[in-house]
Amino acid sequence: MENCQSLWRQSLTSRGVRRYSTIFLHSYCFFDSLFLRRESIESTFGDDIRDSGLDLQVITNRGTKSAAAEGEERWRFSSIKVFLQLSQVQARIEVAVLNFLKILSSPNPAITDLPLISRTSINSRVSHGLMTDGSSIFLSHIFCTRSLMRANAAKAFVRVWKVMEICFQILTQEKRVTQRELFYKLLCSSPDYFTSQLEVNRTIQDVVALLHCSRYSLGIMASSRGVLIGRLLLQEANQETVDCSVCGSSGHAITGNLNLIEKLIMQSDARYIIVVEKHAIFQRLAEDKIFNQIPSILITAKGYPDIATRLLLYRMSRAFPDFPIIALVDWNPAGLAILCTFKYGSIGMGLEAYRYACNVKWLGLRGDDLPLIPEQSLVPLKTRDLQIAKSLMSSEMLQGNYREELLSMVQSGQRAELEALYFHGFDFLGKYIARKIVQSDYI
Repeated sequence: MENCQSLWRQSLTSRGVRRYSTIFLHSYCFFDSLFLRRESIESTFGDDIRDSGLDLQVITNRGTKSAAAEGEERWRFSSIKVFLQLSQVQARIEVAVLNFLKILSSPNPAITDLPLISRTSINSRVSHGLMTDGSSIFLSHIFCTRSLMRANAAKAFVRVWKVMEICFQILTQEKRVTQRELFYKLLCSSPDYFTSQLEVNRTIQDVVALLHCSRYSLGIMASSRGVLIGRLLLQEANQETVDCSVCGSSGHAITGNLNLIEKLIMQSDARYIIVVEKHAIFQRLAEDKIFNQIPSILITAKGYPDIATRLLLYRMSRAFPDFPIIALVDWNPAGLAILCTFKYGSIGMGLEAYRYACNVKWLGLRGDDLPLIPEQSLVPLKTRDLQIAKSLMSSEMLQGNYREELLSMVQSGQRAELEALYFHGFDFLGKYIARKIVQSDYI
């Protein structure tokens, strides 16, 4: 390690900061804090920072803090910039490199640990809205580290800089990539460090935490699976209006461009928004045109919700605040986890969760609906179901009726799927939804 530091210091001296910063992106690097103290950096690299136009927030050194200071810090960490200009994000990466070089060229050069806010259930909290009855996950002030000096963390340390390098290239070329495209790029260019999509996804969240900006600002776009249908008119700037009620049973595909979703102009004469877990159930309801029987908008992410679908649902919740948002999911831990992701956000995306959470109510399936399910349609819970249940139970967000429903699932050892309602006829699902809506039977 001392030889490595010596080599970097020699390179810094002989080649100069400007040239070395480019080479450095291909080396092992360190980002010593989420944000840099403007004074200390400007004294050495003032021209570079002024040229970048970057307005970095100052975060004090961690230590003993008052409750008020911790609350303010939690809010800052839980509230990131969603749409930054390309030059601002590039500047944050460049300043990170310059700051690292500054540490290496100091009288006591060192490669210290990379501090990251912890994305675990222990560090997650649920904020309760003051102006609405909605809630969302945010991350508290507990930190974890990535270290080049620890064998079990060294690769994660390097991954952060590999992803930052690719993001810098993407932004320079003014392009956008999906997380899947990013995975294949890294798999080919850095096979020693990236072997799975999960590693890439986690590293992206590390970079989000370090640069305090959204993945969209990093040039990473959502790969949307979601579709919607019903009494909704959508219009992009300078584009024709899309009538979502005449899109056919497959529905209208939701764009992965989050910036476009933010700018959509929406009109609706519906009264409800129905979130559907499964695409097959969505198609059945779309085929039956339930949105005409019950004035509504139907939306599905075809399983676990992607960011684009969550953002569009959030936008609709703000555009139509009087529309109850109700969810139709299987009676199993996975269905409840999907509902909770729409409702609260996810711990893994705790820094961005508030941007995508909205007040979703649980229509069904619930324990009270089990008499409608034929006994032969109930199937035993799988190991994966029990793992999800354990994770949900450990979360602060699961309270009251939701926790009771989950306990009931685990105690029964069984799960029920929405399709089991077809036992009563293919038109029964629509009648089931209508009855529960009329009775306001959702929690």
